[in-house]
This record gives sequence, C-alpha cells and structure tokens, in this order.
Amino acid sequence: MISILKSRIYLLLCPFLLISGLLSGCSREKIAPKPVLPALNDVSLVSENRYSCTFDSIKHDFIVDLPDNAENAPLVLMLHGYGHNAESFRTSVQFEKTANPAGYAVVYVTGASDPEDRTSSLGWNAGAGTGKNRDTEFLTALAKYLQKEYSLDSSRTYAAGFSNGAFMTHRLAAEAGDTFSAVVSVAGIMTDSVWETRKSGNKVSFFQITGAKDDVVPKKSDGTAKYSKYPAVEDVMAYWAESNGAELTVETEVSSQAVLKKYENKNKNIQIWDLLVKNGGHEWPKEKFSGFNTNALILEFFEAQK
Repeated sequence: MISILKSRIYLLLCPFLLISGLLSGCSREKIAPKPVLPALNDVSLVSENRYSCTFDSIKHDFIVDLPDNAENAPLVLMLHGYGHNAESFRTSVQFEKTANPAGYAVVYVTGASDPEDRTSSLGWNAGAGTGKNRDTEFLTALAKYLQKEYSLDSSRTYAAGFSNGAFMTHRLAAEAGDTFSAVVSVAGIMTDSVWETRKSGNKVSFFQITGAKDDVVPKKSDGTAKYSKYPAVEDVMAYWAESNGAELTVETEVSSQAVLKKYENKNKNIQIWDLLVKNGGHEWPKEKFSGFNTNALILEFFEAQK
C-alpha cells in the first residue's frame, strides 16, 4: 500500500520536477540535433574569378563577381535553368553589372546532372521526381564558404534563379530560410514535394516574376493549373504571403506590360513581391518587350530587405 502511494505521489510531482530540472528520471521530449552540414571540398581557382569545388562527391563550378569593397557585402547566388551552367547564365542576364556597383557580391553557380536523368543535363534538385542530389545542402554550404572567404554579410544572403534554378529558389526558401533571407524566382514553380511538406510559418522574403503566357508555370488565370501536378502560382504566392504574415500594401504597374503586387510584414521586415508580365513567356524578361529592367527591379527588391 505504501509503495502504491509513493508511486502516485511520484506521478503527480513529475511534471513540476521536470520544469524545475530537479528530476532526470521523468521522460521528456528529446530535441533532435541539427544534422552536420557536409563541407565544400577541393575549392580550386580555375582561371580569373572561376572556381571549381566538390560537394558530396559531386563537382560544381562557380563564378565570383565582387564589388570594389567586399567587406560585409550582401551575397546573391545566381542559379541557372535546366541544361545551362554558370557561364551561360552570366552571359545571358549579366546581373553582376547592376549589382556590383551597388555593393553586392554576385556568384553564378553550376548545378549537376542527376544520375537518373538520361539526358545528363545540368540542373537543380528542386524536389521534382526522385532526384538524389543534395542541392539545398550544397548551396547552403557554398553560401557559408563564401561568407567566410570574402567576409560577406551573413544576414544578407540571397538567391535568384531562372526556370529550374527558380524552382530551386522555392525549395531554398522552404528549407533554408535561416541562410537565405530573400530569394527571387523568375519563371519558377514550387514542386509538389515542397508544397506537400510546406511549413505553416516562414521568415523569408520572396519575389516571383511570372509571364502570363508562360506554359511552364501552372496558373489559375489561364486554366493550366487544372492539368498540372504542381500547385498554381496564385496559391503558391498566397502561401508565401500568409506564412510570412504579410499583407497587400501596394498594387501598381511597373510598365504597361507588368503589374506588381507587394505584400509586407513590417514587424519582421518581410517583403513578398508578385509580378505578372502580361505578354511574357518562359523567359528572363527583356526591357525592350516588358517595359521594365528585370535586374534593376530584382536589386530594388533586395535593397528593400535593409
């Protein structure tokens, strides 16, 4: 009888003793340790500002464009589309010519081919299909390496991508928001696996640029979302706004061809921008046809993070 009474008293006292930390015998929820991030290996200068490296036994290369003063500069990783590489993306968009004078470090990065992709084309594992490449971890490791190597501002690490590279920025925002505080998706989608595992709360700024005639990005506006396994871009942008507690503050025309909606959470300094290019296709918009400078607008978005 006495032992039973002692057991009941023990059970009653256990929660209070847990709080005070006096009892180690009561069960408590264990906090899983953060996985150890693999390091970047074999970083080598190839020529001028071109480098190669390996991560998880996969080779990558990257191009570093630094401002005149790199001390505490913000960093932007540039992610190419499927089948391209750092060099071709740099030649195509030339974002560094806009960002470097404003004090930004810009690094173009080459993805890798997936072992299960018969074309062996270079790309990013954005969560579509059964890709095995650990690109979220790779880009996080690369960002941390660059922050340390060039004394960059770790609180202002950003990413911008086109097409498959833009798919990857959605995944970075969802899974690596503690490293990448703002990302830009040009003609990008959120893959089904990222959508299905999305969190209810985020703290990451997001800028989506979508062409109204883009046949890759599923949209409710043109009915293409009905035939896609991926979520409609309207639902995705509603998610980024809601999960960041951002409310619509501005809706304006940046040109006769483009309408920009800005959502903001002033308490957390979060910006969610949603730009629709009326006659735009699956492309990095050109000023000649869109009426606005894409690079300048992306830089404006990053500047709004200060």
